[in-house]
Amino acid sequence: MNRPVVVAVGELLWDLLPDGKQLGGAPGNVVHHARSLGADAALISRVGRDALGDEAAARMEGLETIQRDDVAPTGTAAVSVDPQGQPRFTLAPDVAWDRIEADGPALRVAARADAICFGTLAQRSAGSRAAIRTLLGACGRDALRILDLNLRDPFWTEEIVLGSLSLATAIKVNDDELDRCSGMLQLSGSPRERVEALARRFGLKLVAVTRGSRGSLLYADGVWSDHPGLRVQVRDAVGAGDAFTAALILGTLRGHPLDGINRHANEVGAFVCTQAGATPSLPVHLIEENT
Repeated sequence: MNRPVVVAVGELLWDLLPDGKQLGGAPGNVVHHARSLGADAALISRVGRDALGDEAAARMEGLETIQRDDVAPTGTAAVSVDPQGQPRFTLAPDVAWDRIEADGPALRVAARADAICFGTLAQRSAGSRAAIRTLLGACGRDALRILDLNLRDPFWTEEIVLGSLSLATAIKVNDDELDRCSGMLQLSGSPRERVEALARRFGLKLVAVTRGSRGSLLYADGVWSDHPGLRVQVRDAVGAGDAFTAALILGTLRGHPLDGINRHANEVGAFVCTQAGATPSLPVHLIEENT
């Protein structure tokens, strides 16, 4: 597989950072890094017919899957960064990405996907939720459907989580989200026992648990990989998890060993932590390592 097709569907928005605005949203960040790592990647999202939407569409030129909305504005998220470099987001309500449609171009792209990444945040509105689930249904039977759980209060419900898990074949959560999901699903025991129970209950091929500076735990087909993390000087952690997801997807599609996937995903995520914003250019050695 030379250039796998990776599709992400969901929010495209402007992160309003202390140093200025940057185009972001988890699906767009995943697409950016998946392209850097050698994928034929596409984003399915929606922006307004406003100045921010014009600029976002220009940045995404060539992607016919960026829809335009005549009424709702382009999404924004006010971002503050704490002393440890961890971001806090305040999301604008009722924006264009709440109105994503499963139109012809989006359905055609989804049908080609080797992997499709989706989250819970973009399902906060009934319209986008229905469209995302239609697009997941348009994928081929063997496509990797990876759920980035992304529990941002108050934009999720138990129904959204359970419905998403039932459609996924893989999931990425952080350790806090694993705890919250475990409580919802009444999973008990150690993290590994809860991961195994989650995979068994929903038939998941891959479960990834990110733990910030403590690395990540992967589980696939009875095999474990535990990476302790990397010590880096954190500038900000915006988009680090999305970069990790992109590397996780590409390594999985290319059939790399689980330990190698875990190590590389940690390296990519750690590099993003050392840079400003969510989508810095990756160094050549991280790109070549994944091919």
